[in-house]
Amino acid sequence: MIRLNVFIQVSESNRAALLKAAKELVASSLKDGGCIAYDIFESSTRPDILMICETWADEESLAAHEKAVHFVTLVPKIQTLGTMKIEKFTF
Repeated sequence: MIRLNVFIQVSESNRAALLKAAKELVASSLKDGGCIAYDIFESSTRPDILMICETWADEESLAAHEKAVHFVTLVPKIQTLGTMKIEKFTF
């Protein structure tokens, strides 16, 4: 399995728009084949930090997700609204 932790730093002025796009990404991604878990979390101590946590069955599932329309549409939008840092773990 593969786990991605995507940390996003966002300004207060972009927070609502970024959350809207991220929630749309989550809803669509949960329907992708091989998706085990996909959610967005808000930091309880830092309002400028969000995290998308995703778990995939295998590399093939993750690769297909990265080519999906919702991914190629919404991720660039999220990147214009905040700064992303990705951690990837295989287990």
